[in-house]
Amino acid sequence: MNFAVSYSGGKDSALALHRMIGLGHTPVALLTTVNMAQKRSWFHGIEAGLLHAVAGSLGLPLIVCACAPDGYARAFEHGLAQARQMGAQACVFGDIDIAEHRQWNQARCAAAGLECALPLWNQEREALVREVIGAGFKAMIKTVQSGVLDASFLGQDLSLALLDKMKAAWVDVCGENGEYHTFVHDGPAMQRPVAFEKGEVIDFGTHLTLNIFAGRGGHEQG
Repeated sequence: MNFAVSYSGGKDSALALHRMIGLGHTPVALLTTVNMAQKRSWFHGIEAGLLHAVAGSLGLPLIVCACAPDGYARAFEHGLAQARQMGAQACVFGDIDIAEHRQWNQARCAAAGLECALPLWNQEREALVREVIGAGFKAMIKTVQSGVLDASFLGQDLSLALLDKMKAAWVDVCGENGEYHTFVHDGPAMQRPVAFEKGEVIDFGTHLTLNIFAGRGGHEQG
């Protein structure tokens, strides 16, 4: 089956893509929603240059769905229509167990005439994040929810030791409820590491985010 993947740049969408490839399915495109005003991906806040670098490393075209909040669903459906024209029969999502997210995904796919595939659905959260680490993904924590995790977690790649720190703080290690977001800069499906540079930490009140931007060469800069 040919598929597009709703790709946030984070660990769950990367794992969903990896799983589908392992099952013998063929990716045809990444689909990412971008805040029209900020020119960064919604929720994860990844700048456009990095999104294109990730797509290049994966060897896949990137469908950018640029939109304001009130046009989010419409822009996503337009992106799905483009994916269908490129041969996609389904769209893959990295959602795990939040019913409202699944319903939204299914509605968008139905409108575009595509199958909705959720290869991680209803699987144990901690087991999934351990699979991400064990498979060799480099998933850097980019954003943390204020009052849940502190700034010391920003800029660190997920590791078993880091999971232990989260558990000690009584935090869901998968971050499915928005406790943290990641940026995957290397992994099994990537042809090369994605070069990026780290900037300042920005306090948005509800969350802290590490500003990162496209860099040069094959490795991230401190």
